[in-house]
Amino acid sequence: MGLLSLGTPLPWEESRNYSEHIRNEGVEQLLYVFKSAGGRDGDPLLWGDEVEYMMVELEAGKQVATLDVVHDRILDELNERDLELCNVNDVKFHPEYGRFMLEATPKSAYPGYVAEYVEYNMQQRRLVAEYKLAQYAEEEHLKGKRLVPLTLTVFPRMGCPDFLNIPNAWDHKNTASRSLFLPDEVINRHARFPNLTSSIRTRRGEKVCINIPILKDRNTPELDDSIKPRDWFVPEDKESRLASKPGHIYLDAMGFGMGCSCLQMTYQAPNIEKARFLYDTLVNFAPVFLAVSAATPGFKGWVADQDVRWNVISGAVDDRTPQERSVPPLLPEYNIDGFGGILKENRKKVQQIPKSRYSVVDLYLGGNENKSFNRRYNDTDVPVNEKVLKRLLENEKYPLDYDLAKHFAHLYIRDPISTFEELLDQDNSTSTNHFENIQSTNWQTLRFKPPTQEATPDNHNVPGWRVEFRPLDIQLLDFENAAFSNMMYMIVDFVLQNTDKINPYVPMSQVWENMIRAHHRDAAIKEKFYWRTTFDSKEKLQFGDESEELSLDEIFHNKNNGIFPVFINTILKQRNFIQKEWQEMKDQPQNRRLYYYFKIISDRASGRLPTAAKFLKNFILTHPDYRHDSKISQQINYDLIEMCDRITHLDDSRGELSAFVGEEIAKFLLNNKLSTGN
Repeated sequence: MGLLSLGTPLPWEESRNYSEHIRNEGVEQLLYVFKSAGGRDGDPLLWGDEVEYMMVELEAGKQVATLDVVHDRILDELNERDLELCNVNDVKFHPEYGRFMLEATPKSAYPGYVAEYVEYNMQQRRLVAEYKLAQYAEEEHLKGKRLVPLTLTVFPRMGCPDFLNIPNAWDHKNTASRSLFLPDEVINRHARFPNLTSSIRTRRGEKVCINIPILKDRNTPELDDSIKPRDWFVPEDKESRLASKPGHIYLDAMGFGMGCSCLQMTYQAPNIEKARFLYDTLVNFAPVFLAVSAATPGFKGWVADQDVRWNVISGAVDDRTPQERSVPPLLPEYNIDGFGGILKENRKKVQQIPKSRYSVVDLYLGGNENKSFNRRYNDTDVPVNEKVLKRLLENEKYPLDYDLAKHFAHLYIRDPISTFEELLDQDNSTSTNHFENIQSTNWQTLRFKPPTQEATPDNHNVPGWRVEFRPLDIQLLDFENAAFSNMMYMIVDFVLQNTDKINPYVPMSQVWENMIRAHHRDAAIKEKFYWRTTFDSKEKLQFGDESEELSLDEIFHNKNNGIFPVFINTILKQRNFIQKEWQEMKDQPQNRRLYYYFKIISDRASGRLPTAAKFLKNFILTHPDYRHDSKISQQINYDLIEMCDRITHLDDSRGELSAFVGEEIAKFLLNNKLSTGN
């Protein structure tokens, strides 16, 4: 999440008075950005990745694994006292929503193709975090306990009794979330995060509500039996029975979603037009890569009948009122007319909003130089802020074209939900804080990232136009995360070199459908996804014939339109790595690791290897302590986390690594460990 603003966060009841002011000023800041940086060109393909860790405490004697919220000072120390340690290792740590979470990036952007350095840098990040946690364990004499940073997509028992490593989490009321399951100790201590949690709940007029299907077994209860009566908050404590669905895991707090971990990558394009084309090209890659990266076994002590985290986060930050969602309030007597926190004078202006502010991409960006784009591809109902749209189209600074203006006008249907008193008045010609207040709280599968006003055509010392790729579940191994990062880099490199030769578009409605299918259990091998019939822009197809439904195996390997044949093989040939096929790199010592990066993704797409989600679920469902009730017991959870730690550190003493990545890849990893330096 990067650096956090200092100041006094306003509660929603106060900050809503400034919503229109922030929107108006944010639009002006955006126009100043375009005025300064719209003509910028010639930027190199710099890029980076973001890895998110969970700090976990393992106690062997009690066979208990808990989330560590005690040692969150680690972040301050890594950015202050231990800053030189981070600088030497080219790593940087950032805050995340969870007190138990660490986000880490390379300190410096990758200068193009860097191959195994991505994995090396990820290893360094993990080693620095491990060093600090081991230091705490030694200083505090935590005998019989280990503190470890793991790249888990979800902590399986988050929200169960005693899932934190503090004894007094429920000695006081959790006023920020008012959750039945998550004490406020899960939330980062920075004032922004509890305020954000409270503001989302207050604006919505109800607690957030997430219902995830339970993987039903013969002893599975009909209802989520973890929902217990409580009388702390009115009306929130009354909502849960009404909000929960039979056969589903009920989650009621922002922390259940924002407490998940993911892998994200950001790429700098040469200019705005190529950034727009890159964004559009990757739109339909997002659900496909979500499915193949699936690494989510369950939530709140239940095995889920889906494999990914995305819709949990979507529900966790859904601040739409009942009226905006076109549903009646759960408790009308407490939520007058379903308007939640919306001011009376604004109620007549309320739009119906079909999706959460965390969602799949809603609109292609098009572009003046984009010959493949046609507005018919944006075939979904997407509301916009008409006032913002008009201003972006008609202004004295930098009039935007309709498609780009519509993209931002759609983002601006949202209210700012994290407002600081000291930042209400800004210099719009130099600040982008109001713009980012809206932009950075629209969490979609891709983010189009404008630069700041400093990014003039002559100043290439600051980042330019960028695209962030956001859908991936985090993987256990640095090797896996490096594999996805390197593959996406190759795809991006190909796209930026061939913007005039490919047509990537399918109707947006099909992208939305793909995102639904990507959530299904075993989607990687059982689902079919809409995919472009041919990417060759010279092939003129009839609308309706431009896509076909393919399995992931076909999407990755099909000779005519597969990711490997069209994108990967082509870019590898351009780099003189291969003559025909990516598999040739297996026999090239200098490229062998890249071959295995591609192989693990290829094998998961084809079903030769299980996704991480399937592997972890199989461990749970075959564990001796499993009672065929869809529940993840404390013992199962402990053994699962211990196994994840062993796999992370390439320990194949029990054959777990070989089962997870296959014998060939496991053998390669064990015999070709990267040097981790000092």
